[in-house]
Amino acid sequence: MDTETADVIGHDVTTITCVCGNTVSQAGLIQANSQGVPVYAGGSTSRPAELAEWPADEDLYTLCPTCGRVYRDSIVEETGTAPVAFRVDVTAGPIAEAIQAHWNLST
Repeated sequence: MDTETADVIGHDVTTITCVCGNTVSQAGLIQANSQGVPVYAGGSTSRPAELAEWPADEDLYTLCPTCGRVYRDSIVEETGTAPVAFRVDVTAGPIAEAIQAHWNLST
């Protein structure tokens, strides 16, 4: 099976254009942990239960909430490429609930 690869400018995860076409400026991309669960970035509110803690090892991933593709940030930053690391189900269950909690914090 061929590895899917997103477009990226330079070595910047914020410039990823997901394989599905989503970008930061469209439906958004979300920082996630190594299981694809959106992480809590801190702020003025306490961490919602649906969101994962910020990884102690800073091993971050970027989740596309549109299609569930997940990219490993360190690979993007080191190589300037964005291969899909894995996929998660964004339509139901804990990932979908975490995405909703993430967006609720953003509004």
